[in-house]
Amino acid sequence: MAPCSVVVIFLLHFITMMNAEPPGCKIRITSRGLEMLKYETQRFVEEELGNITMPDLQGSEGRFQYTIKEVQIKELNLTDADLRFHPDFGLLFEVHNSSIALSFKRKILYWFFYDVGYINASAEGVNIHTALHLTRDDYGRLKISNVSCDAAVARMRARFSGTLGRVYEFLATFLTTGMRFILNQQICPALNHAGLILINSLLDTIPVRTKVDKYVGIDYSLLSDPVVTASSLDMDFRGMFYDLSNENDTIVNYAVYPVVREYDRMVYLALSEYFFDSGMYAYYKAGVFKMQIAHERMPKDLEMLLRTTYFGTIMMLNPAMVEAPISLELEVTSSPRCVVKTSGASVFVNAVVTVMLLPVGQPPLQLSSMTMESKLNAKVSMKGKRLAVHMDLRRFKIYSNQSALESLALIPLQGPLKTMLQLSVVPIINSRTKKGVQIPLPEGMDFIEEVVEYHNGFIIIGANLHFTKGLREVIERNQHALESNSTVA
Repeated sequence: MAPCSVVVIFLLHFITMMNAEPPGCKIRITSRGLEMLKYETQRFVEEELGNITMPDLQGSEGRFQYTIKEVQIKELNLTDADLRFHPDFGLLFEVHNSSIALSFKRKILYWFFYDVGYINASAEGVNIHTALHLTRDDYGRLKISNVSCDAAVARMRARFSGTLGRVYEFLATFLTTGMRFILNQQICPALNHAGLILINSLLDTIPVRTKVDKYVGIDYSLLSDPVVTASSLDMDFRGMFYDLSNENDTIVNYAVYPVVREYDRMVYLALSEYFFDSGMYAYYKAGVFKMQIAHERMPKDLEMLLRTTYFGTIMMLNPAMVEAPISLELEVTSSPRCVVKTSGASVFVNAVVTVMLLPVGQPPLQLSSMTMESKLNAKVSMKGKRLAVHMDLRRFKIYSNQSALESLALIPLQGPLKTMLQLSVVPIINSRTKKGVQIPLPEGMDFIEEVVEYHNGFIIIGANLHFTKGLREVIERNQHALESNSTVA
């Protein structure tokens, strides 16, 4: 290849990387997590194969006429099952040297002899190779787009019961050959249905674009197909909040790309500064960051201090209003900003604080307007699959919008206002943020044993997985909900 061609290819790759949207949320599932999923997958596959329906068989061999019906799978013994990552494709589920126990009801006519009984059979040397191709669909949802399957039963044995059981032993080879052929034809369709229909219905329980509360929603659509290596499955989600009243009003993602290098735990969740910034922007645009503290919500000590501080202003405006209720109005003037460093996460907030008189029967009267700059420490935690944030006020500063002299006069208010915010406003914020937001995990799967790490520009939460419900339970519950919604519609 010519040197100039190499340079062009490198530049195109660089430009593509620069133009790619960084994920606000990234999830990595490691081989350890897949090991835990293996047992749920094995149990699910056993249940699916146990539901295989076999057609009735009838025919003749010499003077024998036979009918076989009511074929039932009694037991599956998937002794050597394995689930692992299939690089650049998805998942690979394999079963080797396993067995399936079946029973049939037989009817056999030989000359004038008629015999009815049961055949107990076992399929041995069962080998299954199933590959699931994981992709991003048009809606940004994780999907299984294709299932490749290869199944084979090495041999089959039959044991007759009844009066003439021994007489018909020679029919065993003939009958089991037919049953083995049919069983081979039934395994892969059952697994294809399990992957494309049932497992995809489980993936439908992962939130993609959904409401968080009455103000905002969140977009967890995949930005690209998942990246699969021999040791991990990485998924890049948009991780963006939006105002429900104006879903297209969002901020540009300039955050750094969250990088996960660890593989020790079952799952890793990485959240960039954009994840938190978009959330605060959405609430800001929704008008949530406005608050009035007055009447019973106003601490008595603070009210007395405010009345003393603005006594002269009140007397100059109208001495008759000295006893009128006093209030504080807080309004955030710009979207709060989140900064994540190795030392922790901080939120910076700028707001206007207005001191008002509330005379009965008259319009409110403004006494003063001041600018507030504050810094809050943000502690991120995870419970189940809900992400929560706890705020703590660390730095607080106010100054006048009118004059430097008034800013000096406001110095005595710094401490009391900070205390009031810590005791009155911050708990209100925490009551909202402790409810948390769901992360993109399927129903029935939760985080446990979480460890939070702070990096420059992003947060990583490493955890192990815990199944609160089995795959079958979640799938059936989801199908029932869809059927109920369809009936109502």
